[in-house]
Amino acid sequence: MKAAGRSARTRLRDRVAASDPGLLRLTAGLRTVGAIALTLAVLAVFGVDVKHLVAGAIAAMVATFAIREKEPGPQAVTLALGLPVALASMSLSTLLASRVVLGDAVFVVLIFSAVFVRRFGDRGTALGLIGFQVYFVSLFVGAKPSGLPSLWLAVAAAFASSAVMRFAVVPATPTRILRLLRQAFRARLAQLIATQAELLDAGPDDIDKTLERLRDGTARLHETALMIQSRLEEGTPDKSTARLVQRRIADAEIAAERLGLLLLTARSAERADTLTLHLPGAPAPSVGRSPAPGEATEILRRDLAALRTLVLRPPSEARGTALSHLRNRLLGYRDEENLPEATPAVQDVFRGIGESARAVMGLRMALDGPQDESDDSPATARSREELDAEDAAIDAGEEAAPEEEQTGLRRPTTRAAVQVAVGSSLAIVGGEFLSTQRWYWAVLTCWIVFINTASTGEILVKGYRRLLGTVLGVVAGIVLAGLVGNHTWTAFGLVLVLIFAMFYTAPLSYTLMSFFVTAMLGLLYTLLHTYSMSVLLLRVEETALGAACGIVAAALVLPIRTDRRTNELLGTVLERLTDVTEGAVDQLSGGQAADLLDTARELDQALGDLRAATQPLTHPITPLRARRDTAQYVVALLETCAYHARSLAATAELLPTHPSIAADPRLRGAVRRTVRNIEAIAARVADEDAGAEVETGPSIASLLEPDVAGVPRYGRITGRVLRHLERLDEAVVGLARPLGVSVRAPKR
Repeated sequence: MKAAGRSARTRLRDRVAASDPGLLRLTAGLRTVGAIALTLAVLAVFGVDVKHLVAGAIAAMVATFAIREKEPGPQAVTLALGLPVALASMSLSTLLASRVVLGDAVFVVLIFSAVFVRRFGDRGTALGLIGFQVYFVSLFVGAKPSGLPSLWLAVAAAFASSAVMRFAVVPATPTRILRLLRQAFRARLAQLIATQAELLDAGPDDIDKTLERLRDGTARLHETALMIQSRLEEGTPDKSTARLVQRRIADAEIAAERLGLLLLTARSAERADTLTLHLPGAPAPSVGRSPAPGEATEILRRDLAALRTLVLRPPSEARGTALSHLRNRLLGYRDEENLPEATPAVQDVFRGIGESARAVMGLRMALDGPQDESDDSPATARSREELDAEDAAIDAGEEAAPEEEQTGLRRPTTRAAVQVAVGSSLAIVGGEFLSTQRWYWAVLTCWIVFINTASTGEILVKGYRRLLGTVLGVVAGIVLAGLVGNHTWTAFGLVLVLIFAMFYTAPLSYTLMSFFVTAMLGLLYTLLHTYSMSVLLLRVEETALGAACGIVAAALVLPIRTDRRTNELLGTVLERLTDVTEGAVDQLSGGQAADLLDTARELDQALGDLRAATQPLTHPITPLRARRDTAQYVVALLETCAYHARSLAATAELLPTHPSIAADPRLRGAVRRTVRNIEAIAARVADEDAGAEVETGPSIASLLEPDVAGVPRYGRITGRVLRHLERLDEAVVGLARPLGVSVRAPKR
């Protein structure tokens, strides 16, 4: 019974970890709700009225979510600096409330400054956010100069409560977050393997759904890997440890993605295209009834389940003959003589399982420390020796060169500050026409649509989502306000529930977050005795006005068109792709070792930025269907290129220690065409008038000059390297058509 209970708890923990990597959303929700509840409790002891309770609750929420630093020390400094900023902003708003013109002018200056100081990093962003939001709080509660002492008390209590929750009740150190992210990576890796196992039994009728789940699982695993990489520096004791974890995470991700491709290939008559894992709605390969004879299929099903067990089994249960037997059997597939009788494609799947088992063992060694070696088979011992040799070869690497910083109006923070100041001025004027008392809602919406956006299209989509969430939230607010009536603490309890839901869903859906915010405001209006149907409808009108003002300002004042933004990011992705490809091939050709892990990480980050920037083009409501399909296709092709480039980098990193991989100088010449094609596409993206052309030709493998008579063509270079180079070359040529680059065949 105890074992069953522990197993159920483990499964539940893994599901939670996979759905919320690092428990970041849960932590944010609990920390914010706890800070608000503690603030309300403290203020209730002092007997303050409902208006000051509301002010304290909102100030606690702001003080909690504004802090973005990862280390506790910098968080404490920012929180300490935020208190005087909040008090000054509250005082300024209250004292200028009766002076309309001067107050509006000061508010616009404050808005400009709050965005302008983002150039100083997370601390500047947090202080600017605190200054703006607390100014807004004063307007929302209708603060009077006579009530300033009580408001100061509410703000001070809010910041103190936020500090207690952040540092004592719900602490989240970088080390702990990284540990939780690693747990999430394991859980998502296990989920992906389970989905891959479904491919064995997927028939023609359900292959599309299975493939869609496979795409989703692959993307979720990659997302978690990027989250881990972004926190390695703070969450590990030194650079060597960070690089080791980064290497093992990358190995496991690449091995899992490759295993999925091998399974797809085994189910179809031809080799599966990598694009099927990256392009939503890509046609599934035609499949037969089974990838192999019955016995081989049963062995595959058994071994995929065993691989999933190796991933999920906690370190405390990792010792013992049963688990050792599974590990030894799977690692044995790295030796040709241990492969079951099957078709070549199915034998490739078994090889992929063996490589995945090796990656999982390396991940365990990096994350959990030394493992039990008493039951190692020869294949397992050899894999362990390879991993130890690789670990010993890892060093701290070189520091990245600082990027050139833009100045003046080219600087994103300056441009955004000017845009939001102009948009807020329009929102103030328009908002005053709608309501002399609630005009600030338009300003708040204008401010919010500019946060974390960089182009007119992104602002348009964000404004639409906020308006939709607000309309739906008004309906919910009406229902909740009617149910609560005059029950103050019941209303506060529901406010806490809605705030938790708001923070828990914020990274998932901006529309949902706006829904919970608006529903919460309906309850706050009830608490302030200002609730009415007309007030909530005015909220919708002010939101629509604020979004429109933000869009107008973004379109007319120092505009960044979506096309320009995506072209800039596309150029960056192509540049990073060239760096990774050239660096990996140069090292595989015998060149000097380079820091390929960090270069591959920069490629992933650039691709993530491009994917986010193309959301306005790929949004379901966009009327430009052909443009949407093109954007999705280009991003999917780039993800395919990134996968093969990461795989080349991972293989090149093995070169000093892996016995089956040796440098081959011929590779350097074979990849030149691919690099020239990437550069041609980049030139076309940068200048539409550039006469760039992409060249096709014979396969990469055929470009390798044969060695002396009697020596194998490939020497000790593995076929896997050549396959990745070939697929990368095909994907780069595939980019030419949607980007308007001419394709020509080589001269004979």
